[in-house]
Parts: sequence; structure tokens; C-alpha cells
Amino acid sequence: MALTQVAKQALESALTEPSAYTEIKAILEGTDHTSPLTAGTGITNSTDTVYKSWKEQNGGVIHTSIFIDIHGLQAEGSLNDVLGKDGEANCHLGQITTAVTGTIFAGKMSCLEVPGNVDQDIDLSASTDATVAESADITAAAGFDKILDTDFDWTADNTTTGVKKFAPADLPGNGDYLYLSVGEGGTSDGAANAGQFLIEFWGTAS
Repeated sequence: MALTQVAKQALESALTEPSAYTEIKAILEGTDHTSPLTAGTGITNSTDTVYKSWKEQNGGVIHTSIFIDIHGLQAEGSLNDVLGKDGEANCHLGQITTAVTGTIFAGKMSCLEVPGNVDQDIDLSASTDATVAESADITAAAGFDKILDTDFDWTADNTTTGVKKFAPADLPGNGDYLYLSVGEGGTSDGAANAGQFLIEFWGTAS
């Protein structure tokens, strides 16, 4: 089989199958990883929240991953409100840059644990503003773009409501900051007591 065909099949498998839990375990234990992205203080100042990022490079392809346990993050009851530590700014999950992540050409988001005590319909958005605060309307932020409009409650399994690929037209660009936001209005305010996500991007190295 041609090498290009093998690479294509490997990428398609990566985009449709859950990432290995052993890899996630190694990251959470602080071994065998780099930390290419840094979350804002509206995430890191939440004592119960866990944030990790790491990347791997094979040839000209960079695979960047973000693990986020949203336990402790506040989710208001209005559509598009940003998740973060109650009352704090800088609630981003890190910045995409071509120097670190490459030029993004594919991505997906997986639910590893269903969100608890908050709306289970959670979206992923991008903005060129690093300072967007908890409960702010992400659609009003500078350079807003919706990366994933879920329109469903997440499930922790390998189904269309547990793993979702990003549409090519919605992928983040150079300089974009990543944000989680409420995907369904009319829910009650609260702090998450459960919920884990793995966000992955594939980019071409500069």
C-alpha cells in the first residue's frame, strides 16, 4: 500500500476513533509531553479545574491536544455565555498559532465525561480577544467564530453526540483563542461538578 494511502487511513481513523485513554493518563500524570498551549487565568485560577495541553509532530503534521476537566467552572444560563471561573476574565483555553500548532486542517472534540450541574450542550468558539470573561456573550467578542455548534447534549461514548469533527470552514486560524460556551439558553446558573473534554487539532508545520 502506498505511504500516502496509509497516512490518509491513519488520519481518518484518528478523526473517528476516541484517543487512547492511556495517552491521556500519561499526560495527566505529567509524563512524556510538552505544553504548547496555555489557558487564561479564568481557567487556571479555578482550583477544581484540570487543564493540560500537549503536542506531537510526525513529519510535517503537528497533533495538538487539550484536555479540560470543567469541574468548578461557572456556566450561566444564557446561550453563548462563556464558561470560566466565576466573575473572572481571560477564560480562554489557549491560542492557536502557526508557529506552535501549524496551520490547522482538521480537528475534533470528544466528551470523556458528561457535564454535571450545568447545561450539557457546550460549544467551542474562537475569538481574537484573550480577555473574554466568564458569562460574557462570546458572539460579541472580537473576531468571533463558532468552531463547533453542538446543538445536542454531550454523551461520553463513540457516537455522533460523543465525538464531533469540526467542519473545515469553522477551524481556528492563526491568533485565535479558544473558548467553551453555553450551547442552549434557558438553563440554570451553576458551577460544573463533572465534565471532561478532549479537543484535538491537526496542523501542517510551518
